[in-house]
Amino acid sequence: MALHDTRYHAIDNLRALMMWLGIVIHVTMNHVVMPTQIPWRDDRLSPLADALVGFIHAYRMPVFFIIAGFLAAMLLERRGARAFLRHRLQRLALPFAIFWPFIWVATGLAGLAFVNRMVLGRWGLDESVVAAGVPRGPSTMHMWFLWMLAWFSGATALLAAAPPALHRLLARVGDGLARLGRAWWGFAVLAVPLVIAGLAYPKGLLMAKGTFWLPWNEWLHNGLFYGFGLAAWHHRATLLPHWQRHWRRYAWAGLFAFLAVGAADRRAAPDLVISAAYNACTWLWSFAWIGLALQVLDRRTTWGAWLADSAYWVYLVHLPLTVLFGCLLYGEPLPIGAKILINITATTALCLLTYKLFVRHTWVGVLLNGVRHPRGGTPPAAAAAA
Repeated sequence: MALHDTRYHAIDNLRALMMWLGIVIHVTMNHVVMPTQIPWRDDRLSPLADALVGFIHAYRMPVFFIIAGFLAAMLLERRGARAFLRHRLQRLALPFAIFWPFIWVATGLAGLAFVNRMVLGRWGLDESVVAAGVPRGPSTMHMWFLWMLAWFSGATALLAAAPPALHRLLARVGDGLARLGRAWWGFAVLAVPLVIAGLAYPKGLLMAKGTFWLPWNEWLHNGLFYGFGLAAWHHRATLLPHWQRHWRRYAWAGLFAFLAVGAADRRAAPDLVISAAYNACTWLWSFAWIGLALQVLDRRTTWGAWLADSAYWVYLVHLPLTVLFGCLLYGEPLPIGAKILINITATTALCLLTYKLFVRHTWVGVLLNGVRHPRGGTPPAAAAAA
């Protein structure tokens, strides 16, 4: 990709792909064996579902935050702090405030119906069937990413107005992060703060709690990826070509680390060992995905643009649909693979249908993507990633 290209189609397409993987991971969560924070579960479970969730979880949100930091730095440089903050509030905080109440209620009702089918064998909304240990009260659910990113954006705007001495210090920190992003051993150093953040979690692996009051562990964990993305923008001339050239090496090294996690878990290794291997895998696969995207996704096609534009809406509304379709499939004599495929297909189809009917050509599309597409028109082939 030419560095003067202001659109970064590869980054935009990769962000959309990570959003779409949300459907896959949340559908698969219905079939995992491991304990989770959600009370509903299908009657057919498999360790393969755990492996798929662990595989996607290793890189999905880290790539999200790296891209978010990268594009935030780009937007800040081009528009200034005030315009940057206004843009981030419009694209992050406002959609969260508008859609969160509806998504929270819809997900709660779908989950309650699912638990009723599990416990009582019939449809219903009887709260008494929900386990006592399940957290009550509001939760940010899968939208915790928007909630945290809105705070990160505010902090970024404040730092932009910091004294020159602090800017020089932050520049040196960014230089250090960029060197770690290029060094063959850098992933191991970058994994250390993630291991520290995960010390209080089972197997040393941090999982988002979905609370409005975020613990320091999540600030450290996700803030590191966001900060790395900020640094990556300023060092894109060296980092992006490096990841593009070496994405295969990063992918294979990440696979080795991921398999080491499974081997260590089976042998009941200390949590510190499991956490170190998993977080090393996280950085390796994050670099690999960005490099692969630069290699094969650095173009804007008509259908690709359509799907990329729909990704934000799909991200927002998919969760209650995955629960609802999981509830409908509960008890059906189908293989796990078939249930997962049916749920993914049905959720995707309904998300795309609602996007076409109620978002793409309406004020909702302007809210989420900054543009209202004309009916019957084709998506612009050179829409800006920012």
